[in-house]
Amino acid sequence: MVNTYIEQCIKDWSPTHAKLAEMVLNKDGSVPLPQRYRALFSLKGLNDDAAVQIIGEALSNEADTELFKHEVAYCLGQMCNKAAIPALVKAMADASLHDMVRHEAAESLGAISDPSVVPELEKYVNDACRPLAETCVIALEKIRYDHSKEVQSEDPRPQDSIYSSVDPAPATTKTKSVDELKTTLCNPEAGLWKRYRAMFALREIGTEEAVLALAEGMETDKTSALFRHEIGFIFGEMQHPASVPALARVLANTEEESMVRHEAAEALGSVAVPEVKEILAMYVNDPEAVVRDSCIVALDMFDHEASGEFQYAVIPENEPSSNPSEAIVV
Repeated sequence: MVNTYIEQCIKDWSPTHAKLAEMVLNKDGSVPLPQRYRALFSLKGLNDDAAVQIIGEALSNEADTELFKHEVAYCLGQMCNKAAIPALVKAMADASLHDMVRHEAAESLGAISDPSVVPELEKYVNDACRPLAETCVIALEKIRYDHSKEVQSEDPRPQDSIYSSVDPAPATTKTKSVDELKTTLCNPEAGLWKRYRAMFALREIGTEEAVLALAEGMETDKTSALFRHEIGFIFGEMQHPASVPALARVLANTEEESMVRHEAAEALGSVAVPEVKEILAMYVNDPEAVVRDSCIVALDMFDHEASGEFQYAVIPENEPSSNPSEAIVV
């Protein structure tokens, strides 16, 4: 249900914002999930106050799927707009939401990295929802890192990353040895912050050896679904074919947490080698809603990657993008 305030705002928005709001908020339930994803990422690309307002409203839509709300929370964090903080704090606090939605809200607060959210994050570091608790610990470490030159000087973030995402932890630059990084990655005693920094350093290295180290971390870890799901996300960014066997095994493992299987599915859609389509099609009727919805979205992502389209996004035809390199018309 779209509230009256939003309906009033639509009158003042550009035709592009209004059309994207119609698709993302899906008031009449007629917009297919893949198209809503594309519209959501278009709003993320616009990254203005109206876009934040629309996406924030989507986060509070009780009738929406947990998968879509999780993606909405992710986009708000990547936009790094402080106007999103109230909606994210509210979602983080809502115990009725799926673990992965609450986790994503907390991670997005870390991405925005405003010190004002520290007291809110501290409330949940011992929460019964383990993915949320672990995310809050990492987000607090990130905020501390972002706002301390002294801490940064001990292990500076890389300056030449090819990835544009706002990461939950910066890649360590202390070593570029895959073996050393894998040792840290696979060591639960190292703590999640250090393991995440090793994880993102392996992403930066990007070789098949680094991919296989990440795969080992994903498949051997028994301590944290959050940790395993983050490796899945990284595989989606890397788009390396060597990750496909591990991702396929994780997706097939019905004893794995749904948030991990979901991330494996979406990563497979991004890698988009020919065998992926058949793998994903096997799980479009999975009993876990977030898994089957992820496979539907991942198949659309596969088609996008195979098509050569520049961006996984949509800009309504009634108003061209101000930056054609940031969106596509479909």
